[in-house]
Amino acid sequence: MSLEFAWVRPAATVIAGLLISACQPSSGVDDGSPHLAGGSDVERGRYMVTIGGCNDCHTDGYMDRAGDVPEQQWLMGSAVGWRGPWGTTYPRNLRLSVQNYTEDEWVALLQTRKELPPMPWMNINLMAEPDARALYRYITSLGPAGETMPDPLPPDVEPTTPYLSMFPVMPDG
Repeated sequence: MSLEFAWVRPAATVIAGLLISACQPSSGVDDGSPHLAGGSDVERGRYMVTIGGCNDCHTDGYMDRAGDVPEQQWLMGSAVGWRGPWGTTYPRNLRLSVQNYTEDEWVALLQTRKELPPMPWMNINLMAEPDARALYRYITSLGPAGETMPDPLPPDVEPTTPYLSMFPVMPDG
């Protein structure tokens, strides 16, 4: 694959961070941390998935079809990997992964997990608890579906699946 889409995830991360940080705290949170307010938890979770760029990677074909993917196909992962100096990572099937956690475990996971790029864990770790709970409730509302995606590969292993390269390329000149 070419590098023409190497900008997608970093751009989505920046946009999601700006949008989430601009949200006003609701009256139910005393600590003043920014988070989404209004609507049901499932509606707020759906909104976060949409504006946060989760589908860009975790929904196969979402970027190629400019988001024209039925919601029942959302968040089932992708076998298109992201290859960089860390190796190759694959967007997990969140609809299967979330089934392995209670809501409290999910919140703790989002606050503490540190894994491989391009998943922006440094941003996800800052997610307010009400938002993490809304995200959990939305993903579980979709129900389990799809297949498990490939495990990450170390840097010295060539992927056998399609992948996007995240290696920087210096222009000639």
